[in-house]
Amino acid sequence: MLQFSPSFLQIGSTVGLLVIALTAILVRSRTNHRPVNAKKILIPPLGMSTGFFMFVVPDFRVSWLWALGAFLVGWFIFSYPLIRGTRFEHNGTDVVIQRSKSFLFILLGLLLIRLLLHRFIEQYITIPQTAGVFFILAFGTLLHWRLNMYRKYRAIREQVESGQSV
Repeated sequence: MLQFSPSFLQIGSTVGLLVIALTAILVRSRTNHRPVNAKKILIPPLGMSTGFFMFVVPDFRVSWLWALGAFLVGWFIFSYPLIRGTRFEHNGTDVVIQRSKSFLFILLGLLLIRLLLHRFIEQYITIPQTAGVFFILAFGTLLHWRLNMYRKYRAIREQVESGQSV
């Protein structure tokens, strides 16, 4: 098995995180004002859930307490600004996500907080375990945000279909 130095893993994981985050920001900024549907809202958490296979490898496993804590921090704290910054509007019969001027700053702020937490948590658990903890945190964030989006989408969709003003 290949062995990498811890400093190489830290630099590599930070660079990888930045690339993924910036890609997500770019993709997210281009999807505004396109019609959304239930699949577009619910598929990302389902796709992300396949990442739990990382825990098949013992190096990534963490205690249930760390996992629960990470999930709850993602669910209650990290998802909150995303939920507050996501609004829907209807355009005829389509439901679209309203462009938010603060969304880019919210994502960059969450990224900065995550990087700072990463440095702190690495003092207590291994780098692969840190990756596992932050995956669980991200999953909790995404799941809560997307379930909230789906609830709002359904409410607007019902209003549009019944002919009520939104």
